[in-house]
Amino acid sequence: MTTATHALNAPVHAAPNRPNMVSVGTVVWLASELMFFAALFAMYFTLRAASPEMWATETDKLNVPFALINTIILVSSSFSCQFGVFAAENLQPRRTGGMWNMKKWGMIEWFILTFILGAIFVSVQAYEYTELVHHGIALDSNPYGSAFYMTTGFHGLHVTGGLIAFLLIIGRAYIAKKFGHFEATSAIVTSYYWHFVDVVWIALFAIIYFLK
Repeated sequence: MTTATHALNAPVHAAPNRPNMVSVGTVVWLASELMFFAALFAMYFTLRAASPEMWATETDKLNVPFALINTIILVSSSFSCQFGVFAAENLQPRRTGGMWNMKKWGMIEWFILTFILGAIFVSVQAYEYTELVHHGIALDSNPYGSAFYMTTGFHGLHVTGGLIAFLLIIGRAYIAKKFGHFEATSAIVTSYYWHFVDVVWIALFAIIYFLK
């Protein structure tokens, strides 16, 4: 056999796996969002250092147990979101058993639960805002009010954006003739974003409600 014949008969090696560009792009974007929240944290600590007496007075008005329950609700949504990702990776968009048999749930059911938990978090946070306004803490009342509402408010907007993303993913799964890797990838990158806002809130909660 000639060299050319050996070359033709040689096994064709598969190209090395490349990272999914959608996932890479999402991670890069989340890194920029992390810098944004880092700037908010820096603003909060700067104002706190300039007005320590005000912080000592105003933080006493916070309802820490109420906020802790709301935090647990948001953190639990990360678990339901991840279960939805597992179902998406197995290309299982819908449940294969009874409604109350969570082991048989598909991505849609887990993401609906995640949406409900996230919506509860936003609603409870809005209620907390009204209570704080009644106690004299408003956006324009003092530096503490500005720092509190800017940090938590921007986070709330990010949570709302995540809720909209879940609705889009769920809707796409319903209308897709065949649930494939494209739909699964969309679900996975949405989970990246949701886990990110959950981690950011844990940091915010620790700084605002416990670091007095």
